Amino acid sequence: MEIWYGAEQVPAALRDPSGPGSIVTVGVFDGVHRGHQAILARVVERAHHAATPDGRRPCTIALTFDPHPVAVHRPATRLPLITSLADRLESLAATGLDAVLVVHYTLDFADQGPEEFVRDWLEGLLGARAIVVGDDVRFGRDNSGDAATLRRIGRADGVEVEIVSDVVAPTGRRWSSTWVRELLEAGDMRGAAEVLGHVHRLRGTVIHGHRRGRELGFPTANLDAATAGVVPPDGVYAGWLVRSPQAGVAGAAGEERLPAAISIGTNPTFDDVPDRTVEAHVLGRADLNLYGEVVVIELVERLRPMLAFDGLEPLLAQMRQDVIDTAAVLDVPVPEPIRPEDVTAL
Repeated sequence: MEIWYGAEQVPAALRDPSGPGSIVTVGVFDGVHRGHQAILARVVERAHHAATPDGRRPCTIALTFDPHPVAVHRPATRLPLITSLADRLESLAATGLDAVLVVHYTLDFADQGPEEFVRDWLEGLLGARAIVVGDDVRFGRDNSGDAATLRRIGRADGVEVEIVSDVVAPTGRRWSSTWVRELLEAGDMRGAAEVLGHVHRLRGTVIHGHRRGRELGFPTANLDAATAGVVPPDGVYAGWLVRSPQAGVAGAAGEERLPAAISIGTNPTFDDVPDRTVEAHVLGRADLNLYGEVVVIELVERLRPMLAFDGLEPLLAQMRQDVIDTAAVLDVPVPEPIRPEDVTAL
């Protein structure tokens, strides 16, 4: 999948009137949840059906925004993003799109009228022959454009417009980013995965911690919680640490997926950890040197809340139980305990 960071990177061939043009969708796509996936799948499906006898077909494109429009229009509003831009692009690529245009969202950009946005960006820049969006679409100055507006512009310009109705869960609730955020804030990782269609991920660079884990026989890879992504409530989680030759791109060829018990919080047993951290202990591994690597942490299930312990013995017993519980959740063998003297990780 190609990624274009700005209009100047969009190939001029898309605008060739004799070419197949493109099928375009528009949105923030935070989380790329099941509702988004239904729209994106329809974009890809339409392109395959529109292929010409000589094999040419329209380019499938998603136009997305960074930063999130809420951060620009209401900067005082705290809207935690489900995914970083890197993870969003990774998930968009997994849908089979040909390209994504990332538009730097500003107040000046937002001041375009609905017709100006559609004709300049979707039709003019991207060569859209068809536009596929959800029925809650809003665009243009003050969000004045909606599905009816888009249909009207499409009829006038000879561009096909398909409005995808809301895709709902078996419970009847609409799949949405808001729903995902609610589940993440509650620590319901399995519920969030159901709405997302995949487990929730954190991404970040492994940094130096207090090295206490290695001294206890539980060496950890530490990520700064402030930069890792949307971090759920404090506690211990079962999940995976994903190493990739492509700087943390999960799903890339040659990636290594390692079962891990993941601690999120300030570690109340010790009073020298004032900031929230994300620490991943890879089960059975004492030899991993990960400092400086960009890794992905996949959170499968919350095992327990963060607890304070009276001394090392109860803490060590609970940490061992966390390893056992993690192995059970992930359906992997329970490793032998690691002796502190066997830890070779830096």
